[in-house]
Amino acid sequence: MALSLTREILVHSRFIRSSSSRGRVVSTIQTATLRSVSDREFILSNSSPTLLVSGAFHKQYQNPSLQQFSTTIKPERISWEGSSHAVLLRKLENALKDHQVDEAWEAFNDFKSLYGFPEHSLVSRLVTELSYSSNSHWLQKACDLVFLIVKEKSNLLQHGLLTTLSLSLARAQLPVPASMILRLMLEKESVPSMNVLCLVVLHMVKTDIGTYLASNILVEICDCFQHLSENRANRAKQIRPDTMIFNLVLDACVRFGSSLKGQQLIELMPRIGVIADAQSIVIIARIHEMNGQRDEIKKFKDHIDRILIPLVRHYRQFYDSLLSLHFKFNDIEAAARLALDMCRIRKSLPNQKDNKDPQKPCLVAIASHNLKAGLKIHIVPELLQKDSVLKVESKQELVIFRNAKLVLSNRALAKLINGYKKVGKISELSWILITIQKGLGSLKEASLCSDVIDACIHLGWLETAHDILDDIELAGVPMGLITYMSLLTAYYKGRMFREAKALLRQMRKADLALDMSDEMLVSTCRSEVYTKASSSIQISDLAECLVWEMREEEQAIPPLAYELNSSMYFFCKAKMIGDALKTYRRIQEMKIQPTVQTFAYLVHGYSSMEMYREITILWGDIKRNMESGNLVISRDLFELLLLNFLRGGYFERVMEVVDHLRQRNMYTDKWMYKREFLKFHKDLYRNLKASKARTEAQSKRVEFVRAFRKWVGID
Repeated sequence: MALSLTREILVHSRFIRSSSSRGRVVSTIQTATLRSVSDREFILSNSSPTLLVSGAFHKQYQNPSLQQFSTTIKPERISWEGSSHAVLLRKLENALKDHQVDEAWEAFNDFKSLYGFPEHSLVSRLVTELSYSSNSHWLQKACDLVFLIVKEKSNLLQHGLLTTLSLSLARAQLPVPASMILRLMLEKESVPSMNVLCLVVLHMVKTDIGTYLASNILVEICDCFQHLSENRANRAKQIRPDTMIFNLVLDACVRFGSSLKGQQLIELMPRIGVIADAQSIVIIARIHEMNGQRDEIKKFKDHIDRILIPLVRHYRQFYDSLLSLHFKFNDIEAAARLALDMCRIRKSLPNQKDNKDPQKPCLVAIASHNLKAGLKIHIVPELLQKDSVLKVESKQELVIFRNAKLVLSNRALAKLINGYKKVGKISELSWILITIQKGLGSLKEASLCSDVIDACIHLGWLETAHDILDDIELAGVPMGLITYMSLLTAYYKGRMFREAKALLRQMRKADLALDMSDEMLVSTCRSEVYTKASSSIQISDLAECLVWEMREEEQAIPPLAYELNSSMYFFCKAKMIGDALKTYRRIQEMKIQPTVQTFAYLVHGYSSMEMYREITILWGDIKRNMESGNLVISRDLFELLLLNFLRGGYFERVMEVVDHLRQRNMYTDKWMYKREFLKFHKDLYRNLKASKARTEAQSKRVEFVRAFRKWVGID
């Protein structure tokens, strides 16, 4: 009976499989040592008689005071089906073979508790099995197991194993553990193949946090590539990210509003020799638009204006972004020129047959107008990758593609009309409208001009409407009777009889309504037939856009702020920090509200010259603007500040920024900050306690350093 009981406890599969049995196996074997004797005899020795191999089992069990085994009992020979080592290994192998993940995990844990890691092939199979699970719980277990292996036996991990796991984690929308696996590979100076890495990134950038982590990892991959290139390592080419990976991350930066991070990635492209294709150029234009960098977009325009006819539709977004910035800078004349360029673009573009070398790279200066001294990005405007996994989301706000042409939307027309009206240049507006109408190829009836006149009438801008009408007549462009009647109706409705009589004479001169007397025309205007401009008629889309534009204009960032930010960007990139500071003081003196870009450019300028103390002073201005409610800081700017405070060793400021991130519930990439700390301050105050500091200032600094180390998980 004792023999059967022992075998039942040690060998029976149900004893190992149950969740509580794992603890019983471990505790039983740890507390009751099985000592091997010759002929595979085992003696069970323990001060606590839990298991008895004896005929006196019942008697001893009924006497709890008995504390010792009888020394006269002769050990019995136990016929083992196999040792616990073999049993657990067999169970693990069978579970993996049958794809029973839960049983395999239990068997692995039991085995590891007793004997450490099983052989390499079994560990690899277990990680692989966990990686192919669709359950996020098991995928997280796989990630935990990988880092356990790294800690104890890093030689068990293979490149293919980590590649599979990173892709599975990313596909399951677990960007944090996916980023951890990628970084683990990067520490060994390797990454998945570009095709697989592209898929990992594709899944990661579907979320805000995933985009944040993917962008940081892309920066780290570029750093690794540059390091390997400097050492002339053969594997440098294998680790260099390609254009598609940059496009995926840059597009995600646009979608989630991470424009400063996007700017950083754009400047990395020429550093590692990545060519920008047609998708890249459009996304880069969006990022420059978000940052208010009109001069940067303009550098691409000459190249885009010469693209092939089939690609005109693709670059609609590029012209939209450039036109948007012209309006933000209140450069109405530049906006008008661009509108006219788009009208002429189809006539001047080459056909595929005429273009001898459509995919020859061009050079565009980045952050500098000097091609010799600054960064230069290679672009191929005609290169549009087929079957791309990236579908760029474009906004159709100002430029639309209609009838194989780029045309202005009503919103763009509203901005154009409002801009020219403010400066009183109506004749220029009329000429532009006529030219655009010619570009649309319809002059039999100037519908565009008619729409503009009707919108002006609806808003009560009757003088403006009449001026445009005069200019159109002078240009010899025919106008329909209904436009004249709408304006005449508005005059009579506003009791502007003198203007109405002048318009009647004009209509006679234009050979309109010759068969009607003045009294009949007036009567008609007052009837319901011609009341298009009256309040009973629905407001046109263009008129609605004009109303919306005037409301938005009151809340928009002043055009001068964009101009001053552009100057500051140039000065900071040129390391002309004195001029940048003068520009910043001018912003303050003119009581213009600084933007996130204002502070980001200054931080970059100081950082490039390692002026970290000045960044701490600027941090005071940033906090005051935040407290007043005039500035909403992005995570990009917080990250920029935190990294620079880390490099400068200002740990009190570091923890201040960390507190702000916590208050706003912003996800933080602690891995990146930990890496930066270890790079610059690996052994800082490692063994020094605050109580042993020589000064109070040093004591506080020690506390802040310890708080940071604890936050990132170093201690």
